[in-house]
Amino acid sequence: MYGTPKMKPVSGLKSAIYGSKTQKEIAEDIQTAVETLRRGGLILYPTDTIWGIGCDATNEDAVKRVFALKQRSDSKALICLVDNANRLPRYIRNMPDVAWDLMEYTEKPLTLILDNAVNLPACLMAEDGSIGMRVTRENISNKLCFKFQKPIVSTSANISGEDSPQCFSEISPQIISGVDYVMKCRQNDTSKGTPSRIIKLKADGEVKIIR
Repeated sequence: MYGTPKMKPVSGLKSAIYGSKTQKEIAEDIQTAVETLRRGGLILYPTDTIWGIGCDATNEDAVKRVFALKQRSDSKALICLVDNANRLPRYIRNMPDVAWDLMEYTEKPLTLILDNAVNLPACLMAEDGSIGMRVTRENISNKLCFKFQKPIVSTSANISGEDSPQCFSEISPQIISGVDYVMKCRQNDTSKGTPSRIIKLKADGEVKIIR
């Protein structure tokens, strides 16, 4: 029906396996993060944009812990990452056709806000029932999402209202101590991440550029 988005290098990220980590160390890092997510824990992890606080997007208690850590109102929806666009129909009822094209051909991180979210906690969604979803093509976060097999929350690793950290070294000790596992991959990567573009797609085909 629709092809899997091709894996493309993400601008600004190193093409190597992020520092001196071996493939075994990376695999162990991802596995520990997955086990933490499955237990309802919070992780700190590198994404295709900036470092994020993550949890199992289908676990309401875990999502509420993210809001509490960020000291953020739960009336503000959170973004979720998946490894493959074909995973989205389980969580979005009646995906707009244009969404597939946008995810297939975009070359930069793109978050789509989509109507009619299902199988996700209400506290994760906007008041209108929409949800922000992004297919991550970055090496570590893509492998993490693939291994976990469910959407992973991705929200900037900062207290609400404070500046978003552009790399791991800028993340506050309060955030680091507030999660259950901090991924080791890419901690020494000093390249500056930037937020994704955001487009809102209504079920009726209306398109609105948010950022």
